[in-house]
Amino acid sequence: MARTSTVFARVEPELKEQAESVLEQLGIPMSNAVGMFLRQVVLQSGIPFDMKLPRGNTHPLSFRALTDEQFDVEINRGLTDLSAEEVVSAESVADGMLRDYGV
Repeated sequence: MARTSTVFARVEPELKEQAESVLEQLGIPMSNAVGMFLRQVVLQSGIPFDMKLPRGNTHPLSFRALTDEQFDVEINRGLTDLSAEEVVSAESVADGMLRDYGV
């Protein structure tokens, strides 16, 4: 048997559970999936998928990622839209999030 080394990674519990569910359906243990990813990093001399910055605001904002100043800007933007009656229903937002981001 080949020697192995341990890799520790911290991920969000929900992300881990979702990934395990998909990998289970594929019949691939998590450790094998991580090994496959690392092999591809070596073979391709980089991340094995495109990594691009979004053009404009194409991804939902994460509250935790915002500074206080950025949060204030977003709140004020929302209040301005509300004052101008440029709003959409919560159901429409939820449908769009599910369609575009799977959440």
